[in-house]
Amino acid sequence: MVIGGGATGAGVAHDLALRGLRVTLLERGELTSGTTGRHHGLLHSGGRYAVGDQESAIECIKENQILRRIAPGSFEENGGLFVALTDEDMDYLNPFLDACEACGIPATVHQAEAARRMEPGLNPAVKVAVEVPDATVDPMRLVLRFFATARRNGADLRTFTEVTGLACAARTVSGVLARDLVTEREYELAADLVVNAAGPWSGQIGQMAGVTVPMQLSPGVLLAVRGRFCGRVLNRLHRSADGDIIVPQRGLSVVGTTSWVVDDPDVPPVPADHVAKMYAEGSKLVPALAAAERRSAWSAVRPLVGAVTPSRGAASTGRELSRTFQCFDHKQAEGVEGLVTITGGKATTLRAMAETGADVVCAKLGIDAACRTAQTVLAPHGAYYTERGERYDRD
Repeated sequence: MVIGGGATGAGVAHDLALRGLRVTLLERGELTSGTTGRHHGLLHSGGRYAVGDQESAIECIKENQILRRIAPGSFEENGGLFVALTDEDMDYLNPFLDACEACGIPATVHQAEAARRMEPGLNPAVKVAVEVPDATVDPMRLVLRFFATARRNGADLRTFTEVTGLACAARTVSGVLARDLVTEREYELAADLVVNAAGPWSGQIGQMAGVTVPMQLSPGVLLAVRGRFCGRVLNRLHRSADGDIIVPQRGLSVVGTTSWVVDDPDVPPVPADHVAKMYAEGSKLVPALAAAERRSAWSAVRPLVGAVTPSRGAASTGRELSRTFQCFDHKQAEGVEGLVTITGGKATTLRAMAETGADVVCAKLGIDAACRTAQTVLAPHGAYYTERGERYDRD
């Protein structure tokens, strides 16, 4: 049983179904309706994390290359630029280049004139730009390819099905209690093992079994404006900060993001001052953004592995934590059998997260089946709609 219909759940369902396991996935809303459907739409090169979070950077560049191979046609392979505008940005150049080399991220330096030719809308104050293999992706369509392939291999995908509890006795999880939000029917489903892939809701699922998932919930505001103001992904050449990235998405430009910490992942706020900051910071990279028409603004909650420490306290913003992922076998950690949690990470690393989680699942169930997701080309996203497969009986 897999709980969560976002990128992580999609990857886990695909991986386990490909290994021959019988998989049922439950999602409270529509697929990708949580964090997965709310991010920039960036296929990370790892450049953003190369200096301060090399584990995440290495994961990103490796999975960047794998996803291009197994999901051909899903990406606008437009590349990205890390742009220096100030002397402080220039101080970051050599550490950035050294870190990219250490992480295996291709990086090419372009002087100011060349950078302006590549991106005419850039701030004329640009001093230098570093090209990396970022790309743009439609978050929902990519993840639907994983779901479509999982269903081809027998996975049962149940949307609008809320997990209301875990069947748990003698410190063993044996299934889930579920509510069909369409028919309002409540029922219990048995499982040999439950995988908690609920993203920012993973902690709530863990509490149902009396276990703790160490997490920070870190929302960030994103702003979409009408008009494609750049052809490549643009980043400021400095440590990650508010509003320092612009992702071109079809006829829009997406500017992000802020970062703070909340306790509840449902309905994160969209503070007006955060939106204003996206305009202010984004226009430092591309001045024309200052007058761009707002299309929409929203929040996405990052499920970060870790906890607020007393030294950070209320000052924590979520940027202090790594963007890597972690798999928890709650039998080893807290003596609760039958429950595994996989959380953290990035949308770019969904396949690697799933492989790690699926390896743990197979080991616990005594199944000898290797991961094949890095070599298996995914079904097209449209197959999710056209190949409905057998529907389960809601009655």
